[in-house]
Amino acid sequence: MEEARIGKCAEDLEINPFDRLPFSSRYYKLLKEREELPIWQMKYAFMESLHHHQIVIVSGDARTGKRSQVPQWCAEYSLAAHFQHGTVVCTQTCKHATVWLALRAADEMDVNIGHEVGYVVSYDNCCNNETILRFSTDDMLQREMMSSPLLSSYGIIIIDCVLERTVPTDVLLGLLKDVLILRPELKLIIITSLQLSSKLQAYYGPVPLIRVQSQNQTEVAYTSGIQKDYFLSALRLLFEIHNSKRRGDVVIFLACEQEIGNAFWIIRQEGHNLNPDLGELVPVPLFPNEQERILKSNEEKPCKNYRRKVLLTTSMGESLVLSKRVSFVIDTGIQRRKVYNPRIRADTVVIQPISKSQAEMRKQILGMSSSGKCFCLYPEEFMEKEMKPLPPAKLQESNLISMVLFLKRMDIAGLGHCDFIDRPDPESLMQALEDLDYLAALDNDGNLSEFGIIMSEFPVDPQMSKSILASCEFDCVEEMLTIAAMVTAPGCFVNPPQGTEEIAVTCQQKFLHPAGDHFTLINVYKSYKEASTNAISQYYDIEKWCQDYFLNCSALRIAEAIRTELVDIMRRIELPISAPAFGLNENVLGIKKALLSGYFMQIARDVDGSGNYLMLAHKQVAQLHPLSIYYNSGRIPEWVVFHEFSIAENNSIKIISAISPDLFMKLVPQYYFSNLPPSESKAILQEAINHISPISGVDKGQKAIIEDRGFEKYPETPAEQRCIIQ
Repeated sequence: MEEARIGKCAEDLEINPFDRLPFSSRYYKLLKEREELPIWQMKYAFMESLHHHQIVIVSGDARTGKRSQVPQWCAEYSLAAHFQHGTVVCTQTCKHATVWLALRAADEMDVNIGHEVGYVVSYDNCCNNETILRFSTDDMLQREMMSSPLLSSYGIIIIDCVLERTVPTDVLLGLLKDVLILRPELKLIIITSLQLSSKLQAYYGPVPLIRVQSQNQTEVAYTSGIQKDYFLSALRLLFEIHNSKRRGDVVIFLACEQEIGNAFWIIRQEGHNLNPDLGELVPVPLFPNEQERILKSNEEKPCKNYRRKVLLTTSMGESLVLSKRVSFVIDTGIQRRKVYNPRIRADTVVIQPISKSQAEMRKQILGMSSSGKCFCLYPEEFMEKEMKPLPPAKLQESNLISMVLFLKRMDIAGLGHCDFIDRPDPESLMQALEDLDYLAALDNDGNLSEFGIIMSEFPVDPQMSKSILASCEFDCVEEMLTIAAMVTAPGCFVNPPQGTEEIAVTCQQKFLHPAGDHFTLINVYKSYKEASTNAISQYYDIEKWCQDYFLNCSALRIAEAIRTELVDIMRRIELPISAPAFGLNENVLGIKKALLSGYFMQIARDVDGSGNYLMLAHKQVAQLHPLSIYYNSGRIPEWVVFHEFSIAENNSIKIISAISPDLFMKLVPQYYFSNLPPSESKAILQEAINHISPISGVDKGQKAIIEDRGFEKYPETPAEQRCIIQ
């Protein structure tokens, strides 16, 4: 009798169609919360549009649930069709939001993360063959197109965060326009803001628009005039809010990462002087690429006293603010953008107002709080007169060499033509083509060479790809993979707190290598790996070890993941991996040769013996970055290869290593050298040519490299005729 009753109860349980298991009680609790979201009222209209149209645009305010619910509805739609056309993928522009949304979707769908729902971000794949809804960063889906140009495993593709106009998102929108024609069964969903929806409708033609608005109105307070020192004004306002005893977390939008760091330490210091009865003021810096900190910032920890979190973020940090406890937003209205200058191959820092769409989105962060307030540190008329409607597309401000390499790869599959929403900067486009030609990634007809195809396999910039391939010839693959991982990951050195600068310098002395910063990074990584694997009694865990040496543990973990993927790629395409030999003189020379093979366009010369470096390819002057081993060392190399050059308040070259003119001239393509502007540096290099023996005197491996680059072959075909983009 009892068994029959239990069996009947089991039959009454509603079954989850995604995993064929009974729904849990949590599912019904979350379902009630989902039904209260503003987007839920549009579910029927969305499903109807999805059924009858190939493209659907969903626009609306922040905090309406469109980013979390639309992917789940698409999964339901595909399940009803038995996934006959494929599964569902949803792109995001940053990996933090990608992971968070995947976790939320799995929770609300009552399935396991990594099975029915998963995520794919740089160097982390949490999916399997059973995954039916995957969240992916836009760059990862773009890379997937290299192996599957038509993305045939997906029946519905969702492009989210279009407003941020990243390069991969714009490329995907352009290429998918052709893919949709080739695959009539494919569905495309675009999630964006209302300000951009009309432009997208004009781009794709007459497509349905699902619009959702927030139900709450945010109280906004503008200042009477423009704040001369918006940074200090924002911090003063923060302390006023804290002293008012009004509850709720605070988000402060600042102009750049440097201001985030400065605000963090000021709040930490001033927090000791605050009235303890008001509670604890906890600053949470939301730096890019720090996923763990952002996710942990949303975890509620038990605390005896009240804790007010202060989320510090930048202009594009809207997608990172995931906390539901935000009651106050402080918007400085200023952003510091990096705009790429193709003539000098460097980023220029530009300080400018944010766009109107960004300003509106920041106000909408408080959409779930009826008592919230947004403080704009600028007058309302400033927003109308000085702010542009939309933020500029990254295609018009970025180095396009990686994008062009990808499009050349897509051209092989017949998808090289990309109808961009906004055309890329023509000068940046030509510079990217020219640089790929210098790197031997293009053939004489301007198409991707076999060498370029191999370069496109690596998820690093093309110059580093070339250095990795060159390391196979110079027997330093292990070391070059480490360098590639360390320079691709966030910076490993932590800015020491005030008063501990000398301690930090002393602790990091053990990593320094006389050959340069690239070699120092190898030492850091090797020490990190040793500390991770060896049982060192004085350290309880690797995070403690990193803290003692003023190193960023999160950045080193990312570097470790990057290196692992690079090794896997080397093995997959069957490239040789030489045995490690770091420390030997021949190995040091081989590393420098490999670096120069890819970064010969990034050479500088000290013109006065005091650290004023003149760029070889143009007349910009820069100083050593403070984190360089040569900074304040008393020995300044005359010729260096550098990894990064930025134009800001203090022009600086970052991650540098010493080279010689002779070594440079042995490795540089001759037609690149012939295009250098006349200068004292070029005259010195010309003298070096006279001391270099002909090709017959070079080692066999290097001879092959030189012949492959074609010292004699390339000049007969003008660069502008070879550099043609489809």
